Amino acid sequence: MSDPHSTTTGTGPGSSTGAGSSTATTRPDPLPRGGRWVAEVETSDVLTRDQRLPDEAPRGFWGSAWLRLRRRPMFWVSVIIIAVVLLVTVFPGLFSGTDPRAARLEDSLEGAAPGHPFGFTQQGYDVYARTVYGARASVTTGVLTTLAVTLVGIIVGSLAGYLGGWVDALLSRITDIFFAIPLLLAGIVLMQAFEVRTTWTVVLVLSLFGWPQMARMVRGAVMQAKNNDYVQASRALGLSRVAILVRHILPNCLAPIIVMTTTNLGIYIVAEATLSYLGIGLPPETVSWGNDISTAQSTLRIAPEILFYPAGALALTVLGFILLGDTLKDALDPKERTR
Repeated sequence: MSDPHSTTTGTGPGSSTGAGSSTATTRPDPLPRGGRWVAEVETSDVLTRDQRLPDEAPRGFWGSAWLRLRRRPMFWVSVIIIAVVLLVTVFPGLFSGTDPRAARLEDSLEGAAPGHPFGFTQQGYDVYARTVYGARASVTTGVLTTLAVTLVGIIVGSLAGYLGGWVDALLSRITDIFFAIPLLLAGIVLMQAFEVRTTWTVVLVLSLFGWPQMARMVRGAVMQAKNNDYVQASRALGLSRVAILVRHILPNCLAPIIVMTTTNLGIYIVAEATLSYLGIGLPPETVSWGNDISTAQSTLRIAPEILFYPAGALALTVLGFILLGDTLKDALDPKERTR
């Protein structure tokens, strides 16, 4: 009886061994299928391969976002820029010991000197000292405006998106009215109505017309989050609407809020500088980048560097916030995370 797992070769007419001769070779075939050779199935310990090491804790949303952020060089560049700007804003005396309001006409338009690396303005002010101390007014106005805009936008947007119905219709129409008015145009018109202009005046005007964009974004995020399963479960447990909105919906809308808040910081710093440049923002005696740019335009042809330093500080600050906003968007936006 022949072995069913054996293969006989050399018996055909074209065999190289000639007619009447045959050779038989036998090889194991663990899965016999028509005489074909099938390799052995590789076995592995599934439990050993799938087990998780004790020190590998699963990363959540914010952990994954931080892992992605710290691998991007642009994130660290923006953080360094913003950290330096905030340090200059809070502690300007660490960077300059010169009084930015001390004017000496004999130093008018003088170049760089020991202790005065940026030279002097036409009125004899130290350009370096005014660039350092000007950060406080500009950044403070931008931060306060951003906080006010974010607070109003979150309240209006969350109420409209969560309650819906006539509340949503009413708040959405009010938002559309304010959104249709350009921010700078409204600021130019309203700032002229104040005889005494301060930092709080600029913050009030910019906040009054800056919140609609934040409100529209929050409304969309809340409408998307309120249909999730955890919201339905919270309702089944008997939680109130306010508790569900504050504990569950708004925390899951923080990612887009953080991204827009970071970008708005740069926008409102520029808006304050623009109003001050036009002479309707902060009062002229206030040391700010916008006022210094406005003053330096009269000497642009004979001493352009006087305008370059405050304008460069403004541009670098805004660039830092915009870069941070872009990197945060890439790390926190679920659509960007899947690419």
